[in-house]
Amino acid sequence: MPRRKVAAKREILADPMFGSMLIAKFINRVMKSGKKSVAEKIVYGALTKAQERIKSHTKKDEEGKDSGRHFGSVVDLLEAALSNVRPMVEVKARRVGGSTYQIPTEVRAERRDALAMRWVIESASSRGEKGMVLKLAGELVDALENKGGAVKKRETVHAMAKANQAFAHFAR
Repeated sequence: MPRRKVAAKREILADPMFGSMLIAKFINRVMKSGKKSVAEKIVYGALTKAQERIKSHTKKDEEGKDSGRHFGSVVDLLEAALSNVRPMVEVKARRVGGSTYQIPTEVRAERRDALAMRWVIESASSRGEKGMVLKLAGELVDALENKGGAVKKRETVHAMAKANQAFAHFAR
């Protein structure tokens, strides 16, 4: 924590293809070694692949209506996937009287988005598909269906917070 003044938040530009701040932040998270064009190709490719997979998974019921979910754009798809991964509470370590307690605390909105993006990217990179585009697309589709590594991570964090609910009175 700074002693004098709070560091200014940098404004990032919206992504060039969809004009979305969320996709721009996601691209910046995927980027390694400053290679933004590579990260853009990965994210845009993954979003289009995920949209194709969702369209192919929708089944027609007996009346001929689509039973699956439809997303107007890939921005809606990414928003829905990340909303299934965003944690509401997390645990923070706090020393009280010589012992350390895991105290459940509510997660700020910015941190919620950052954690969701980080978990999706980490889970995608540990998948078995070939190429980061397919890995990220698979993880986004799994996140939409409330399964996959990122959703499992969120459930683990929520379970930890629930287990340590007795220490909530130590929160500041």
